[in-house]
Amino acid sequence: MLIDTLDRSPLLDRLRDLFAEMDKALIAYSGGIDSTLVAKIAYDVLGDRALAVTAESPSLLPEDLEDARMQAAYIGIPHQVVQTHEMDNPNYTANPINRCYFCKSELHDTLKPLALQWGYPYVVDGVNGDDLRDYRPGIQAAKERGARSPLAELGITKLEVRELSKSLGLPWWDKPAQPCLSSRFPYGEEITIPKLQRVGRAELYLRKLGWQNIRVRSEGETARIEVLPEQVKQFVMDTDLPTLVQIFQEYGFLYVTLDLEGYRSGKLNDVLTQHPLNVSSTHS
Repeated sequence: MLIDTLDRSPLLDRLRDLFAEMDKALIAYSGGIDSTLVAKIAYDVLGDRALAVTAESPSLLPEDLEDARMQAAYIGIPHQVVQTHEMDNPNYTANPINRCYFCKSELHDTLKPLALQWGYPYVVDGVNGDDLRDYRPGIQAAKERGARSPLAELGITKLEVRELSKSLGLPWWDKPAQPCLSSRFPYGEEITIPKLQRVGRAELYLRKLGWQNIRVRSEGETARIEVLPEQVKQFVMDTDLPTLVQIFQEYGFLYVTLDLEGYRSGKLNDVLTQHPLNVSSTHS
């Protein structure tokens, strides 16, 4: 599939047709590349009858919220920010293997009443076709609350999302994936606001140094830095390591390590096949 012909591709036509069947749609808009493409197409088809809504909580970096605001303004879609309170739910903060179920439950339990109140018959998210083949317990929570996933419905993959975004001239078509900060903790370790904040500050520090595809995994008092495998050597050579360690310790970590395997999406899910953990009794 050629990128320069994607603006006339069947995928875009089918996405547009899907939204043309909706009178109005509220987009669960994180500011990531998937939900931003959905918001773009929704606005192109529905205009002001499409609304992007971003959930603000301690698991979202303030800088990522500002990115979401900027991207929505670039697209032109109306944009609202609402508060979610997943941190008040012990099923979430206990960090079971289905933590994302409780996160998305909170999100859609917040968005669905707002959609009804504001006259939007559809709540739409950015789940893509690849997500259906990954371990994503939050998808079930969204389905139970009636949310639709246009990208997944049409089988559009992450690569195709990037290609389509590039063909539409969206400047962030190659934006790195940035899941919520709670994904940085091994299952079973309690999530707290101070822990989220120190991980967020650490990742922001690395971003400002120019490292974009990174994770700071937090396990106990240890920060484990992940950069792309091909960048591990460059990271060691180019980074002022004593200063980095000092700054991370100021953020609250005792130990700072570098993962020699490098960044790999979903790495913390490896434990699911090696050491099965209990799922919260509220939902399986």
